[in-house]
Amino acid sequence: MKILRILLIISTITGSVCAQEPSRPKMNKKGTFFAYWGWNRSNYTTSDIQFTGKDYNFVLTDVVAKDRQSLFSLYNYFNPSSITIPQYNFRFGYFFSDKYQISFGADHMKYVMQANQTVKVNGEIANSGTKYDGVYTDRDLVLSKDFLQFEHTDGLNYENIEVRRFDALFTRDKFVVSANEGFGVGILLPRTNATLLNNARHDEFHLAGYGFAAVASLNFTFFNYFFIQPEFKAGFIHMPDIRTTQFKADRASQYFWFSQYNVVFGGNFFLSSKAKRATKKMI
Repeated sequence: MKILRILLIISTITGSVCAQEPSRPKMNKKGTFFAYWGWNRSNYTTSDIQFTGKDYNFVLTDVVAKDRQSLFSLYNYFNPSSITIPQYNFRFGYFFSDKYQISFGADHMKYVMQANQTVKVNGEIANSGTKYDGVYTDRDLVLSKDFLQFEHTDGLNYENIEVRRFDALFTRDKFVVSANEGFGVGILLPRTNATLLNNARHDEFHLAGYGFAAVASLNFTFFNYFFIQPEFKAGFIHMPDIRTTQFKADRASQYFWFSQYNVVFGGNFFLSSKAKRATKKMI
């Protein structure tokens, strides 16, 4: 609910500003391409996670997880061989009108189940060769390392398509401030690092589910070509088919809400002289 209230506040503010037609700058964006790269911090609601396999079927209730952003260093964030290690956002898109853009993006988040938390477990585990064999009915269980480690850390990869509305708020010389709001849908391609009951992890990309999200941002454009864009995104992720071990029968499923706070850097590209001339007229 906090996430929804924040989105409502942002939409109300940008909507009221954009409603002032007489003072709103005229922008010519149709035909413009753009691309950006940046980084995010993410938050997740608690999640019920179901694990199924040949000899087990159980549910962990209200599991807590956090993100894991890399410590800042020039090597981690700007070296071409390591720039995909931090939690990042990449997107490219096209303005098909002066007001609307369509884009494709990859939101690389990381989801880390917190170790040693106590949760309720329901279900059954058999033939695991561990002390965890048994029948569970609302029993407290500590998620220790020898029972479960569960992370989407090689990517809680949300690959998505978005449509956003663009409204200019302020122009001065070669500086433009604009608001962007939109909605997107996509798929989840996590590379899950999980060790369950001493089984070897699977650790390969796998189509696990889908998601959708709303986004609001402010865009600060300099000299017509370059921009900085802080964003707030919130949405829902459902992954009914998560690979957990080397055995194909072993699966997990979960769903949760997420929020994302991004800072991205990008540029505008004009593939036609007409689009370039039209954009230059706005400043």
